[in-house]
Amino acid sequence: MVTEAELYARAREMRRNPTELEKRLWRHLSNTQLGHKFRRQQVVFPYICDFFCPAKGLAIEVDGDTHDPGRDERRDAYLLSQGFLALHFSNYEVFDNIDGVLAVIVEALKTRSDRWSAMPHPNPSPEGEGLGS
Repeated sequence: MVTEAELYARAREMRRNPTELEKRLWRHLSNTQLGHKFRRQQVVFPYICDFFCPAKGLAIEVDGDTHDPGRDERRDAYLLSQGFLALHFSNYEVFDNIDGVLAVIVEALKTRSDRWSAMPHPNPSPEGEGLGS
């Protein structure tokens, strides 16, 4: 079993050496271009998600030839149990249909509720503080 420290080290290495198709998708996900912040190679122990939007709980996977469908099913079930949704796109889809991939991601972002909207702020400001007059 891999340790959490080993998983974080692996994620760091993967961020340093992304695949060409991960770079291609990242050019569209970075800098909140779709209206939401994404992270690359995000650890959701015991897994690493290629891309992850924490505000929406959305994981995006770019599946190459080496992906194991059984392992993907287990990971997706685990992520779902944590309240996260995983979207999978093949290398071919990212290469040949980036607009279609982005449309699916945008639709998922629209339909998923914000993870923090229902929770009160942990440190509310004192009455009236910060309000403009």
